Amino acid sequence: MTAVVGRAGTGGEPGTGAVVAPAATESDGSLITPRVRVPRPRPRGVAFALRALGPLVILAAWWTASATGLLTPDLLASPPEVLRAAGKLWDSGQLTDALAVSLSRAGTGLCFGVLTGLVLGVLTGSWRLGEDLLDSAVQTLRALPFLSLVPLFMVWFGIGESARIILIAVATTFPMYVSTFGAVRTTDPKLLEAARTFGLSRLAVVGRIVLPGALPALLSGLRLSTTLSVIALIAAEEINSTAGLGYLMAQAQNFSRTDILSVIILIYGLLGLLADIVIRALERVLMPWRTTGGIR
Repeated sequence: MTAVVGRAGTGGEPGTGAVVAPAATESDGSLITPRVRVPRPRPRGVAFALRALGPLVILAAWWTASATGLLTPDLLASPPEVLRAAGKLWDSGQLTDALAVSLSRAGTGLCFGVLTGLVLGVLTGSWRLGEDLLDSAVQTLRALPFLSLVPLFMVWFGIGESARIILIAVATTFPMYVSTFGAVRTTDPKLLEAARTFGLSRLAVVGRIVLPGALPALLSGLRLSTTLSVIALIAAEEINSTAGLGYLMAQAQNFSRTDILSVIILIYGLLGLLADIVIRALERVLMPWRTTGGIR
């Protein structure tokens, strides 16, 4: 039913009223008591168990297929053989040395790529002339598969560390650029107008308003770039490497050592997973107010 609220008048007499939305009622006319659903936090142990369930199922299927003979050692080594190979590589120091070299390459290229994408994204997103001059060129380069640049980089930069690091930097630039550009363009115009009213310089506006507001998108771009740095690392270490995980993989391929190949592939996957975990932890530190959306 619709209620009419009278206008205040002399002596409290009602006047012409405004229409108010009807209250929720049941069929007998009584009011309905709203039910508030309060999401209950999931225990950390349960969340960890659910996340580990998928990899454990894959491991169990792999182990079963190897034990029953469906997977022969020449196709894929069994989990015990992979563990033994990893232990031998670790004890000999080959795995630790290769891991240190590969992490140095990926980390250096990632830093250059993220910084370049961030600067280009801020320039094109907050400055119209910068967008007109740079965005079309960057979008054209982004459409090129970075793997197709490997032969050209070998011609330009040789087969040393420079070509590998630059390849990783190029691959990780564009996810950061796209995320930064989109986040900067969606900055609240009222905040920018208020900043200009208070006399903030363009650099101060970027540092105090644009980048803090774009932080969620920046971290998402960082996650994509970090994952892509591992993929680019695999391609970069194909450029005549004499050290690193790619070198170990090439040697294992020459001798058909599927156990060592499996070790290197698993390490690449773990590197990507650890990188994603680090960025998620960084999100919780920098944005503690964010909660997981969706139905719980």
